[in-house]
Formats: sequence, C-alpha cells, structure tokens
Amino acid sequence: MEDAVVSAATGAMGPVMGKLVALLGDEYRRLRSIHTEIKTLTRELETIDAFLENMAEAEDPNPQDKAWMKEVRELSYDVEDNLDEFMARVVADKSSKPEGLVDNIKSKLKRLKARHEIAKAIEDLKKHAIEVSQRNKRYRDHAISNTSRSPKIVDPRALAIFEDVSKLVGVDGPKKELLQRLADDQQQTKLVAIVGFGGLGKTTIANQVYQELKGQFEYRAFLSVSRNPDIVNVMSNIYGQLNHGYSGGGTENLQTLIAKILEFLQNKRYLIVVDDIWKVDDWNAIKCAFPRTSPGSKIISTTRINDVAESCCSSFSGHIYNLRPLNMMQSRQLLYTRLFNSEEKCPSDLKEIADQILQKCDGLPLAIVAISGVLAHKASKKDKWNQVKDSIGRALRNSSVEAMVNIIALSYLDLPRHLKTCLLYLSIFPEDHIIEKENLIKRWVGEGFICKESSRTMYESGEIYFNDLINRSLIQPTGIDGKCSEVKSCRVHDTVHDFIVSKAVDENFVTVIGVPGVNHDPQMKVRRLSLQNNGEIPACLIVSNARSLHVFGRNAKIPSVSQFGLLRVMDFEDCWQLKDYDLAGIGNLLHLKYLRLKHTGALKALPEELARLQELQIDIDGSVYEMEFPEAFQRLVCNVALYLNGHNKVPDETASVQRLRVLEGLSVYLQSVEFLKGLGQLKNLRRLGMVLIYYHCGRDWEANLKQAQSSVCELGKAGLESLHLYIDEEVVEIFEMDSWFSVPPYALRELVIEGKSVTRVPTWMASLDNLEKLHLRIYKMPEEEVKILGGLPSLRHLCIEWADFDYDDMFDDPPMEVVEAALRKAMEDHPNRPTLVWTTEWDPLPSFLQLRS
Repeated sequence: MEDAVVSAATGAMGPVMGKLVALLGDEYRRLRSIHTEIKTLTRELETIDAFLENMAEAEDPNPQDKAWMKEVRELSYDVEDNLDEFMARVVADKSSKPEGLVDNIKSKLKRLKARHEIAKAIEDLKKHAIEVSQRNKRYRDHAISNTSRSPKIVDPRALAIFEDVSKLVGVDGPKKELLQRLADDQQQTKLVAIVGFGGLGKTTIANQVYQELKGQFEYRAFLSVSRNPDIVNVMSNIYGQLNHGYSGGGTENLQTLIAKILEFLQNKRYLIVVDDIWKVDDWNAIKCAFPRTSPGSKIISTTRINDVAESCCSSFSGHIYNLRPLNMMQSRQLLYTRLFNSEEKCPSDLKEIADQILQKCDGLPLAIVAISGVLAHKASKKDKWNQVKDSIGRALRNSSVEAMVNIIALSYLDLPRHLKTCLLYLSIFPEDHIIEKENLIKRWVGEGFICKESSRTMYESGEIYFNDLINRSLIQPTGIDGKCSEVKSCRVHDTVHDFIVSKAVDENFVTVIGVPGVNHDPQMKVRRLSLQNNGEIPACLIVSNARSLHVFGRNAKIPSVSQFGLLRVMDFEDCWQLKDYDLAGIGNLLHLKYLRLKHTGALKALPEELARLQELQIDIDGSVYEMEFPEAFQRLVCNVALYLNGHNKVPDETASVQRLRVLEGLSVYLQSVEFLKGLGQLKNLRRLGMVLIYYHCGRDWEANLKQAQSSVCELGKAGLESLHLYIDEEVVEIFEMDSWFSVPPYALRELVIEGKSVTRVPTWMASLDNLEKLHLRIYKMPEEEVKILGGLPSLRHLCIEWADFDYDDMFDDPPMEVVEAALRKAMEDHPNRPTLVWTTEWDPLPSFLQLRS
C-alpha cells in the first residue's frame, strides 16, 4: 500500500505507522505497558499525515504551513530512527545465544534497558506530536480569520499566443511541417498532436498554425484544458466559440454539451485547437464532441505527456509531432533579438559568455526569454554576465526567471506523490550527470520510495516510475538500447535540475555539499547527503541521522563510515581516492540496503564485516579485477552484482561468492578453467554476460570455451534469467549453440547473441516459454526456424541482425527479404505482437558495455 513508503511530502510517516502497529503485536509483547501511548501516538500521526497529504497538493503554501510541514517530516524521521534502532536490537538479541549465568544476566539487562529506552522515546515522541499538532491548530485558527484570498499567478503560457510574430524564433520550420501533415488527407478529420517539454513553445506553435488556417474555416475554436480542468466549462467554451448564438447558462451537463456540439458540427468543416491536455481521461471526454467523418476538418492538440498524444492520434487519423528545442543559431537569434533587437548589435566580448548561458537553456524558448529578462537588467558588462552564467538557475526566486520556474513547478505539482519523491531524489546527482536506470531504481528501493505490490517486483515498479518520468518529459533519455528501444540511462535538464535541487534543499530532503550557490542549514539534521566536486562535510553538520550517502568524483573528501549509523543507501562513483580503511565499521550499518562501488580502483579488498548485513545488495562496477573477496563472502546472505569491462581477469575466489546475482562483461578466455568451473556452481546467478573473444597467446582456448559452455548449461538448470554472449569470428567455428544446453534453460527471459553470426536458431529455443527478449545475429533462417521464433509464447522484443554477406548463393535457404517478411508476419500474428527490429548493421562492442560506458 502506498502509505507504507517514504515520500518527500510526508517523510517517513507511512513506515512509522506500520512499525507502531507492529509494536502492538505478540513479537513485542513485553511492551504492553506502553500500548496506550503507542495507540495515542499512532492516532496523532494519522491526523498529521492526512493534513500533510492535503498540503502537499497546495500550489503555494504559506511560510507558516511550509515550516510546520518541514517540522512534522523531521519528526517522522526521528520516530522511525528510534523504532529501527529498537527493532534492530530485538533482532540481535534473538540471534545471540548467551553462554553461562553471567552472560545470560547481561543479556536480560540489555533487553530491559532497551525496553525502557523505547518506552521513554515513545512517550517523548507522543508529547512532541501532540505539541506540534496543537501549535499548528492555534496558528490555523488565527490565520483563517486574518487571511485574505491571494491572487492566482498568471500562467505565462496564457500570454504566449499574443507574442508579436516578428519576435518568434524557430517557428517557421515546425509550422511548415504541421501544415503539411494536416494537409495530407482532405477526406476525413485530421489530427496532429504536438508533444514536448513545458517551455518548448507548443502553445505558440499551435497558435501560429491556427492563425494561418482559421480564415479557411467558418467554425473554429482555440481552448486550453490545463492540469485540473472543469470539463463541463471546457465543453461550454468550445460550443460558445463554434456557435456564436450560444450564451451558456451553466445548466447543461457534460452529456448534453457533447451531444449539442456533435450535432452542431455534423456535415461542417471545423478547426479546433485543444491546448495543454494533461490526462487521457480528459481527452476521452473532449473527443466525443468531434465528428470523425467531417471532410477537411482539422484538430491540433498539445501536451507534454506521450500517452496523451498517442491517445489523441488513436482517436482520429493522427500524427504525433515531437517539438524539438531550438538549435544554437536559433537560440542566439532569440536572445540577441530580445536584448539588442538584432544579432549584429551584440558586443563581441559578450558572445562567448552568451553561448555558455544558452547551453544551459538547452534550446528552451521559455528559458531563453526568462534569462534574457535577467541579462537585460545587468547592462552589457562582461562581469555582470559572468555572474548570471555562474548563478543561473540557483536564484530561483528571482522574479526575472519566475515564468520559467512556474512552468517547471506546474509539471512538478501534477505528479503523484511517489513521482514527486523520485524526481526530487535526482537532486543528489551532479548537473549533467548521466544517471543509470538500474542504479537509480536500486537507490529508490533502498530508500523505501517504492511500494510493494503482489503483481510485480519492486524493481519492476521502479521501472514504471522511471518510464513515467521519461513520459512526462521531466527527465531526458540518453542511453537507449536500439535493439528493444529500452532506455538504460537518463539526464536531468539543467533548468529542471536547478528547480529540484532548490526544492529538495529547501525541504531538507537532500543536503548537497560542494556545489557553489547551494547552501545548507547547519541546524537541520541531514537526511540524504550528496558530496560532489571537492566537497567536505563541515564539522557543524549533523550527519548521524543521514539515510543515504552519495559521493561523486575523485576530489570529494571521503567521510568516515562510523559517522553514519542509520544509512540505507551508500554509493561511491568515480572515487579513486576510496581506501580500504574508509569502509571500516560498515558492518555496523544494520539498516544498509544498497551499496555501490563504481570505479573505485584504489579499493583493494572488501571488508569481511559486510557479511554481517543480511538485507544488503552490493554492486561493484569496473574495478573488481583488483579486488580481493574475503573468505567470509562465501557465507554472504546479501546479493552481489559484478559489472566488468570485458578485458580483465577476475580473482578465482569470485566463483565462491554464492550470493552472486549478476555477472556482466566476463572475458571467458582470460579466466582460469578453475574459475569457469566454479561459475557453474553459482546457483543464485540470474544474469550473465560473457565475451567470447579469442586472443592469440598460446593458451588452450577450447578448454575454456568447453568449460564455459558446461557451466552455462548448469546455470540454465538453476534458473538463469538473462544470458548475453558476444562472440568473434574464430569462436563461431567451434560455437555450436545446439549443444550448449542439454536441458533447455526454461527460466530464461532474455537471450542476446552479438558479434559474429551464428548458423541457426537452436532447437532448444522452442522450449523457452518465458523468453521475452531475443537478439540474434544470424545469416540464414529456414521456414521451420521462423516458426520457432513465432511460437515463443512470452516474446515481446525480437531483434535480428542479418549478416551482410552474400550467403544466398551458397545455401538453398530463403533470401533475406523473404525471411524478414515471414518474421514480420509471424510477429503480427503473435498474441503479444512483439516489436521486431531488423538490421544489417554490426556493433563492434557488446551492447551491455556500450550502455555502461
């Protein structure tokens, strides 16, 4: 259930209430004396939680409300910290077995002390909660009688349609393309859905097309739907613009208005612009009023959400038009025109700085216009422009950039609670940082942001969250697996990044150290800490309550792990200065859920004490070949993932880490036969990526290949879910896929074979009922093999790399065009309608290495 997760709006309130309920159970029966206090505290927190939920939806809470919300969130974190500490002690006491009378007495005294401490903590927390709640009630009673209604902020998009055409930049190209698409067919109603991030100029473009076409239509309407529309008012607005004799009156219901508009437009040509649609449900209501068979009629919709655009196009004969940012030439033209009336009048000494400022604006017209308002008040002085360049986006409360911030704030406010939390969390990353999807989702899970659902894993839920943020244009995809169109990484636009950093710091959701212009409150407890650049934790900062630590770059000062007792997530990226002794005491972090070490080459050995942590996920990326695995790792109960670069030998003892779940980038030739033999005994391994490239070094390559094949077969029996093989030409000669599995790997969900082409689809593939993603490089495929692929019941993504050799004359097999047509037909007839990517291009590097580089 959603209220059991940590969120930016309510802090740890959801988990706290769940844990308080647990304290009332039999497992903690020795706490019966404080059951009344626990119940009272729970009721107070439930009331506070409900109020926080309502206030989180407010567009602009007043300062007193914001201060109270922050105080309550801090209270929730403190409560959970106390509860977690007590519960951890209970678990430790249960696992300990005191020997002798003295040890037994000491153990009982410890338990008595722990019960006394938690009883006192709950009593104190109950008093604090009641005090906070009563203080807020007194304030609100006073505020209600003294507060007048504040004016609503004008949406800057509402003024966009009145912009002088002569000042518009980058409009002509999109306008021409849209007019061409709308003119494609005069026999039925045409629709174009303009989709793109807020501030790109969707409304402006739509209005320019509307102005161009409106003279051709007697019946036309231009309306904005907005984030939380009154659909009846929207439909009344449409009808009033179409039928000038309609005066409204407010008595019609939605069904009546739809029927009236539908009847009025029958057999009429019409032009409608439906601007700023946020929800598919809103469009589903609006579209019912538009006849689909009106020859020559045209509809233009704008949205920042892909799902809405797709819904619009599926309703009519439609096209999606992805509005692109301005290029640098257009950006310069817009900025210089705003500031100097022409590009030629810009002083030459300002042009370089102007380009640097424009790079931050990333082609967003609204951002450029807003920044031009700042620069206009700085005169044409280089030092003043440099100040703007260095502080751009940090002074988010500056009225000159208010329009840009309001656009982003509108997108943020529209998010559901869990996505607000996940978006704000991206403030931990440095500006322009490439964020790996898998790593990000694991951090979300470790922080407690993702709901548990019976129908999917928490990671799968995290993928949905990630894709939703992509779909809403709030994060930008960067690394894309072209074979299945899966986004593997993203970045945050600078302007959005500045907004979420400002909001996260203001709400004490994240503390950022090492970034100029980002300040922290030394009086507040740190909840999530991001160390960047040459950042160092100030002595005055309270970090003992931090839930996560994120360190980026080789210049950051590595803090002592012993300072952090409550960490859930710890991540070091590009920290070549990280030494073995920096992780001393990590075994005491009993709440640690996720640890990642990426490019930490100076770390020579993992501490044995990690073996104590039972719920930990460890990811090691890029430096495992120099790292020792202690013997204690053979007894690990946490899960481990290793990501290699395909060119290094791994320590043989790695094959004894039984909790290894992921092993990618393993060069088979460079490993010992002993390691490859042990690989087959890793019964918990679920994802394996191997590089099968032959090196001319005189070693017995075939022995390695044979042992690797045997081990992969064993892993297939044990439940391997993903297998990724990259093979070279010399390996192909001895690479018989049919012989790799004596028993089909029934659990396999993903199979990728890249590099040089294999000769055929193996027969065991017909038994892979769970296979969802398949990628093969191949040069022939008889009809029976096409049937094998078409018969895979769970298939959703198929990629065929057809070898571009002239094999058609050498074999009596169907030529490439025939095979491609047969496969496309097979995919169309498949119940899942899998996506098919057909290519003759060859990737010289394994895709799992490309996407991690």
